[in-house]
Amino acid sequence: MKWLGGRQSGNVSDRRGMSGGGLAAGGGIVGLIVYLLYSFLGGTDPTMQNQFQGPGQETGTQGVTNTGNASEDEMAQFAAVTLGYTEDVWNKIFSDNGQKYREPEMVLFSRATSSGCGNASSATGPFYCPADQKVYLDLSFFNELKNRFGASGDFANAYVIAHEVGHHVQNLLGTADKVDQARRNLSEKEANKLSVALELQADFYAGVWAHHTRQMKGILEEGDLEEALNAANAIGDDRLQKMSTGEIVPDAFTHGTSAQRVKWFRKGFETGDLRQGNTFEEAEKY
Repeated sequence: MKWLGGRQSGNVSDRRGMSGGGLAAGGGIVGLIVYLLYSFLGGTDPTMQNQFQGPGQETGTQGVTNTGNASEDEMAQFAAVTLGYTEDVWNKIFSDNGQKYREPEMVLFSRATSSGCGNASSATGPFYCPADQKVYLDLSFFNELKNRFGASGDFANAYVIAHEVGHHVQNLLGTADKVDQARRNLSEKEANKLSVALELQADFYAGVWAHHTRQMKGILEEGDLEEALNAANAIGDDRLQKMSTGEIVPDAFTHGTSAQRVKWFRKGFETGDLRQGNTFEEAEKY
């Protein structure tokens, strides 16, 4: 992925090195350790809990700061450029449809921080908080994605960011609120199916972004699509459950199987058409 020299988004708050809060978050791509340890057998999804608990109080430095850690600072710059690429694409898509895109903020943090969805830990992985319309990212997740799950490369990391921005798009379009309301009146099993549909749609939107950024920016290089598909495959519910417990419990799925995540990202990438992303039509299959 060509990103060096790209425009860094102005919507980045750098909290790295600051102290923060503890556990829980909203709408993450995988939820990593918390998700692995607590959600599989019990069927609960920690990434959908503790939402709307009031605004986070912690603030950071606007824009990417220099921490003295060259490799991490470079990754922070990459994240800021990638967010800028998502802004360019979604601004155009919304404008083409007669709407205005409200750009989300990305918060970079280390270990723990506060958010509008409660306190957050790096253990939850990257997540989007609809209450404050911010994407939260501990850059150490990218090392986890590479070393633990075997998904490496710039575009694998870009997929992670684009997925969280996909949740922001769902929030702006009202989808997230409708799902949140519907889940309250369903059994845990049925509520999980809606969570899966929501996550798969965010994967689809990440693919839509990749489609349009390839056309608008020409930043994709050979092998980039495969990196994103490998990342989507690496963090499917079935694969994570198998790694964590040795068992696969479909009723506890909240993000979708590896095959489903790959399918919907690819569909978004190939079509670039928001109208093709109604993952809820297939919710009963999840």
